[in-house]
Amino acid sequence: VDSASTFSEHSNLAVSLFSLSLSLTMLLTRSSNTTASGSGTRAGDTGCATNMLLAPSTATGTAAGRADVVTGPVSAQPRRSAEAEMEGFGCELPHGHDSFLDRAHDLAAALEQDADRLSMGAPTRAALAVRFARVSTREQRQRVLQAVEYNVFSFPAELVLVDLLSDSGTTAMCAEQWGALFWGDESYGRNRGYYYFLDALRDTFERGDAPHKRLAFAIGPEPPLDTVIDELFLKEHSGGFVNGGLAQLVRPNCFIVPQGRCAEYLLFSSIAEVRRERGLEGGVVLSNGWFDTTAAHAFEAGFQPLNCRLATPPVAAEDVGRVNHFAGDMDTVALAAHLAELGAERVPLVVLTVTNNTAAGQPVSLANIRETKRVTQEAGVPLFLDACRFAENAYFIQQYEKSQRGRSIPEIVRDMFSYADGFTLSLKKDGLANIGGVLCFRDCGLFHSSYTTAHADIGIRMKERQILCYGNDSYGGMTGRDIMAAAMGLYSVVKHDYLRQRVSDVQYLALELHKRGVPVVLPPGGHAVYIDMDRFFHGRKPWQEYGGVALCVELLRHFAIRGCELGPFAFEWDEKSEEERSGMANLVRLAVPRNVYSRHHMEYVAKSCAFLYEHSQLLPAVTVSRGKTLRLRHFQSGLAVNYEHDQAQQGSTAST
Repeated sequence: VDSASTFSEHSNLAVSLFSLSLSLTMLLTRSSNTTASGSGTRAGDTGCATNMLLAPSTATGTAAGRADVVTGPVSAQPRRSAEAEMEGFGCELPHGHDSFLDRAHDLAAALEQDADRLSMGAPTRAALAVRFARVSTREQRQRVLQAVEYNVFSFPAELVLVDLLSDSGTTAMCAEQWGALFWGDESYGRNRGYYYFLDALRDTFERGDAPHKRLAFAIGPEPPLDTVIDELFLKEHSGGFVNGGLAQLVRPNCFIVPQGRCAEYLLFSSIAEVRRERGLEGGVVLSNGWFDTTAAHAFEAGFQPLNCRLATPPVAAEDVGRVNHFAGDMDTVALAAHLAELGAERVPLVVLTVTNNTAAGQPVSLANIRETKRVTQEAGVPLFLDACRFAENAYFIQQYEKSQRGRSIPEIVRDMFSYADGFTLSLKKDGLANIGGVLCFRDCGLFHSSYTTAHADIGIRMKERQILCYGNDSYGGMTGRDIMAAAMGLYSVVKHDYLRQRVSDVQYLALELHKRGVPVVLPPGGHAVYIDMDRFFHGRKPWQEYGGVALCVELLRHFAIRGCELGPFAFEWDEKSEEERSGMANLVRLAVPRNVYSRHHMEYVAKSCAFLYEHSQLLPAVTVSRGKTLRLRHFQSGLAVNYEHDQAQQGSTAST
């Protein structure tokens, strides 16, 4: 305000703006009070007032960690006059502004009635650092593709605009993780992060809603040193997945490794060694869905991987976000039949993958985990979880398994793992870290007793192999700073708001593709969207032409988008028996890195895929030109691409 005349000239506007701010404050306060009155509201969740205004009113109570649940419609609250509303502020409302408050009340009522269309979760992250991409030309990408034999794994990442090759290790870490890096300790023996990481594992997989959070010793106010020694360094833990104190030396059962596949190697090679000592060769390992590297480790150890995946009906697009049939479940009837036929001596292990990557990332229900445990326990066979995406799986359980609604994510995680004899975990996925993995098994449990011999404790055997391959057991091939970042990541990944945003981002991409006609698997999983290649080509392209690879090549060539074929090429369809081909998928996976891309990126991907879908008849045939019989050939073999219709294709894409 520069002068009295200026104030006089704009006084009406000033009063109007002031009344607007007061009106909005009252609306948001009423919504906040309405939410706070509901039973079970989590402390701090009432702070997002805009989300409350848009939230559905039909829910009763509040789900754990949900900020978008109100106990009654705004329009149902008692109405007061404008004068009564303003009285508490010690001022009068200008003449004619009572109707404004009436309209504001009506707007809130309209939002309540139209909640299905307008409601959405509040954003839970903000990007504070940005990396700008270099935009290459189609000609440059074609030249590079030809030079790397059209293998998308060999294509330079700097030329990729949207990299959906994998969600493993591609996470943008949160600020707390970057801060934790500075508390890392690179000592060779028993770095400080080792102790904090082990306790973070106990908090995540054993303690549910009662974590100890010893990580605060490092990043918070320093406690007395004797407290750190007694409660962290020397504290005895036994009977669970992570022994501590002397028990971790005598019966080690938790092993840090550089990534998840190292944990798989440690597991299967150790089992095979014990079985050979007992005069047992080979065997069958059963799973709800073998991923490529997991199956390769089992095969390398002399085992035959076999799937027992349960068939479930698809979900309509309009039901995405409301219905989920847990299509990643183990077929426990088939599992029981195999165990009865083969016997425990022929089946060294059963692996339950959560979520089920090869089943389009679909979740596994808690009821199915429980039933799988019952079947394996009766047969005397240990049950391991491939737990790379355990938190996403727990979120699906909370949202879609009726008996679990309203429970917290940490409690569901604890229950999931209570049925396991052990687990492998890639920290590069639901550890929110860029490197790291872990193998754990239950102290003195079924796995321990099954593979401990008079010659050696199975944990000691694994520890020797860990030290030989990856380094001292307190770092296992990881840096101390990465161990601290992974410890912090385990606390972040089980937060409800993070998981809601994560799953919502993947659902958004799936629905954007669907509405443009691209055939995707619905509902999407928690980490990726899968395009159905059989429907993409309308059944015209035989599997031996590797249509999924063709789509991945063309996405890179035309749009600088990188995806991954998970079908006849990756799973070596032409090298498999009829039994091994049974249930094999024919998909292209678009794996979404955590906390990296915006919805603008997702729209770009959807439009690009839709364009190629419209011209699917012009996509080339692909053949393996080098390394056809290589194991894990999709990582290393060379391909030849037949652009029979290249001239027509270039003409049709000139407008892109």
